[in-house]
Amino acid sequence: MALIIASSCSNQLDLYPRSAVSSDAELTEEDASSFLIGVYQSVQNDPGRESYILADLLGGDMNSASSTNGGGTNAFISNIMRPEHSYVNSSWKGYYEALYQVNTLLTSLLTLPNNSEMNKNRGVSHYFRAFIYTSLVTKFGGVPILKENSLERMPRNTVEEVYAFIEEDLQIAIDLAPEFSGDLGGDFNSVSSDAAKALLARVKLLQGKKMEAATLAEELIAAPYFQLDSFEKIFRREGNSEIIFAFVNLTMESNINLSTLFYTYAHPQSGSYVFKPNPWAMQMFSPEDVRGPISVDTYEGLDVVNKYPSGQTGTDQLNVSRLAELYLISAEGQGLAGLPRLNELRAARGLEPVSAGNEDQFLDLLLEERRRELFGEGFRWMDLVRTDKAIDQIGIQDRETLMPIPETELLLNKNLVQNPGY
Repeated sequence: MALIIASSCSNQLDLYPRSAVSSDAELTEEDASSFLIGVYQSVQNDPGRESYILADLLGGDMNSASSTNGGGTNAFISNIMRPEHSYVNSSWKGYYEALYQVNTLLTSLLTLPNNSEMNKNRGVSHYFRAFIYTSLVTKFGGVPILKENSLERMPRNTVEEVYAFIEEDLQIAIDLAPEFSGDLGGDFNSVSSDAAKALLARVKLLQGKKMEAATLAEELIAAPYFQLDSFEKIFRREGNSEIIFAFVNLTMESNINLSTLFYTYAHPQSGSYVFKPNPWAMQMFSPEDVRGPISVDTYEGLDVVNKYPSGQTGTDQLNVSRLAELYLISAEGQGLAGLPRLNELRAARGLEPVSAGNEDQFLDLLLEERRRELFGEGFRWMDLVRTDKAIDQIGIQDRETLMPIPETELLLNKNLVQNPGY
């Protein structure tokens, strides 16, 4: 039932602007639980695999596989940052296609009983809508808010309005989504109330609400079932106590395979080698850092990203929230007082403690640790933009602190306004 409805909704989306869609689907309780599986699939797949690493491609630590010694990095970034680029278009389109599925389910759930199972479905659905809008606002800035599907051509909401909407959805998800079971490695492929709390901590940090972010992060750090774990386990589909939520689907349920973008054809995992780490990214891991071999590798003289090992025959686990990010959120949220949290994470990764004399030094240390810990997971450009360091550190143009609105969407919806400079 879920997959049939999901397919028909996608066909409707192809007929109209992705920011203005409508549905009259009605579901039973049994249908709603089945449809939720389709929502997981849609949210994971529709934005496309490049959406997961856009902040890495734009963040200066990755480049075209054909580049030499990091040359042409800014031209590589500017090429992506075009209103007609396929990554820009597929990302926007895909998030709104996934939103259509989520809103369809939420609308149907309004007509169904407020029993435990349906309330859990509501909580998970609100989480996914918040996840979608977090992905949109960090890439494009203010975007149209659709609380329900509509054929109306919607204008852009402000960034502040989008974040308020996200926080509202996440609070509902925290209240209604299932609890994390605490089963080692057995529960992180499902949305939980803790996953919603982890995303809310990230959202608070994105808005500069640092103490609120730190408080939420500390609540998860204190949870007895989450602990920093072996870095290898996190990225090799082994049971671990660190992942809070990840998309972990079978081949038939997913088309996301990042590994083929990073490995060469000659590599044992085999790939098309589209992107590679820049030389300075290869050098940011010291020999003692256990993250190094899992994050990057050199195979037959070619540098590769090594976090996604599935190869051509599998699909890659996509970690959405894990405890290390919460350590970093707590540390940043506390400012210099958060140095012990930063050093706890460093110790878990095999590194000696660091010290800072002032808040600026601490923030620089914190961002470098985020750079190493979260390499290849879609954070770098976002981190530098939100801390006003992107233009100086990457050398991007002023306008490139936001992605452009796709030109196809501007043609379809005259109420949309392009980001400045494009």
